[in-house]
Amino acid sequence: GKSTTTGHLIYKCGGIDKRTIEKFEKEAAELGKGSFKYAWVLDKLKAERERGITIDIALWKFETPKYMVTVIDAPGHRDFIKNMITGTSQADCAILIIAGGTGEFEAGISKDGQTREHALLAFTLGVRQLIVAINKMDTTKWSEARYNEIVKEVSSFIKKIGFNPKSVPFVPISGWHGDNMLEESKNMPWFKGWNKETKAGAKTGKTLLEAIDAIEPPVRPSDKPLRLPLQDVYKIGGIGTVPVGRVETGTIKAGMVVNFAPAAVTTEVKSVEMHHETLTEGLPGDNVGFNVKNVSVKDIRRGNVCSDSKNDPAKEAGSFTAQVIILNHPGQISNGYSPVLDCHTAHIACKFSELIEKIDRRS
Repeated sequence: GKSTTTGHLIYKCGGIDKRTIEKFEKEAAELGKGSFKYAWVLDKLKAERERGITIDIALWKFETPKYMVTVIDAPGHRDFIKNMITGTSQADCAILIIAGGTGEFEAGISKDGQTREHALLAFTLGVRQLIVAINKMDTTKWSEARYNEIVKEVSSFIKKIGFNPKSVPFVPISGWHGDNMLEESKNMPWFKGWNKETKAGAKTGKTLLEAIDAIEPPVRPSDKPLRLPLQDVYKIGGIGTVPVGRVETGTIKAGMVVNFAPAAVTTEVKSVEMHHETLTEGLPGDNVGFNVKNVSVKDIRRGNVCSDSKNDPAKEAGSFTAQVIILNHPGQISNGYSPVLDCHTAHIACKFSELIEKIDRRS
């Protein structure tokens, strides 16, 4: 239900223009997908992105009354865990979509279930805000008892992970029919709304959109030195090399001389843009593309970190000391263990040279 729910939000609030929607609907009808699944919108966008038609995640955004939201789709498939890590580490808030159907929910939160793994990853990667959407309520015949059962189970397992359930809005939805997505559902009169505790007091609402609107904007460290981990590097005809990624700290603007570590490439930024619009500067939290002079696509890659050459530039490190949380691991971990490390957007092999201490985090 992740793609259907996301597709529904994008479809109804924004990113896709009317012409594209009409084109999709026509194709869907011709392919006998006339019921026009929202997930299909997402599949189309993915396919176009894979064909390299658009480098821009503009279609993957929608507007709430308060925010412009960029969707970083987290695929459900096991093989996608590394992509999920790249995406999730850039998120301000995670929406955990839970299948309410009989058996489906149980499978997702079982010991090896995906739901549990995704929630744990989000927390481990530093995402502290969470919204839980309990989907497919139509298949439960809009059952209040089923909803309450799921809320109880999920509250208990997200609490074990480290989230505070009192600060997490729970919303029963149907991503397919649209219940409680943008408008209050007529099918669940028993649902009196979600509430969450924040530092500024309690917030309440009825729909998923309102819950997204109640996300607290994270403090953006724009006064720190620039750090921008590359998500991808594109070669664009007539423009040249365009690295893309999220500004984590500091700002980036045209004319700045930046370097990429550990590639040891230094160059000037020609222009910065977001969603096809030129920016005077990219601020923390912005997903930007920027054009660089005289750098080939071969010189820099996903995982490199861009920083300002004149203000505490990022340096490569041969080693570092880390606190490691073990999610689920079949074997023993000892000195010399060589895993693959996903660090911001980088994906690289490393070696544990020495284990310093062991802590049981439940105690």
